[in-house]
Order: sequence, then C-alpha cells, then structure tokens
Amino acid sequence: MDEEPASGEQAYRLGKTYEQSYRGCGQCVVAAVQDTFGVQDDAVFRAATGFAAGGGLCGDGNCGAYAGGIMVLSYLAGRPRDDFDDRAGATFASYGLVQALREHFIQEYGSVKCRDIQYRIFGRPFFLLDEDDARKFDEAGGHLDKCPEVVGKAARWTAELIAQKGLARGWTE
Repeated sequence: MDEEPASGEQAYRLGKTYEQSYRGCGQCVVAAVQDTFGVQDDAVFRAATGFAAGGGLCGDGNCGAYAGGIMVLSYLAGRPRDDFDDRAGATFASYGLVQALREHFIQEYGSVKCRDIQYRIFGRPFFLLDEDDARKFDEAGGHLDKCPEVVGKAARWTAELIAQKGLARGWTE
C-alpha cells in the first residue's frame, strides 16, 4: 500500500483520541478532519451530534463515523444552495466521494451500519439507550479502543479523500 498522507495519520490519531475523550462518533470524525486541515465550522460539527451510535444511540442506522465523514465530504464537494439545480454537477461528484468512503467501510467492516459493525468488532450489537447494555458496551472496550478505532479509520479515510481530491481549499474559499 502507498504511504498515507500525513493528514490521514493525524486525522486517525485525533479521531481515536476524540472518541475516547468526548464520544459521539459523527462529531469526532468531523472534529478530527477539521482539526487536521486547520479549520473549524461549528455548524457542521453541531449538525453531526445526532449521528452517535447509528443515530440517537439506537444502533440501527448508519455508523455515526461514516455519517460524519459523509457530512465533511458533502460540505466540501456537495451542491451549494445557490446552485440547487446543480448546473455545476456537484451532486454526482460528492456521490463519488461517498462511494469511495463506503468502499473503505465495506472492505474493513463488511457494512456501513452501526449494528453490523458492532457485531463485527464485538461479536454482538449493543443498544446504548439501555443502561445495562451501555455498561456492557463500555466493559467490552466500546469507548476504550473499539469505536475509537472505527472513528480513527473513518477520519483517516475522509482526510485522505480530501487530500487526494484537493478539497481542503473548500474551507478557505
């Protein structure tokens, strides 16, 4: 495999650390990628809040780390409101980036769904709204190493896509 960009490794480390410290996989990916590229956009960060653990801690939606990566990629390459009819063709460009991120998840975890990824890394899914299941999740390393690793990888893959496509300038335009 080619040597990964320094930005990918930095995003990976930040993503893992943020998930261990603060939790909220979607927000941790957004924060890690933003911090890797030296930007901060509180609106995007805040919008990622509800994606935690498959959406609202329910586990039955897409992985929050995957959703956070999609948010950042779409923010940088997606269709702007002032081109809602998409004369510039941004919609399909952003779809391609999301498909690339999805492919990383499929290769690594076999799915983009939170519950499926939990099954892969823990051997079972957890319903984090249940106090007993949340405790078992933590005891199994949920916030120690398991989900932080997923978040770190999602942040890495997102940062690498941004670097490969030269999208970081989208924050400064």
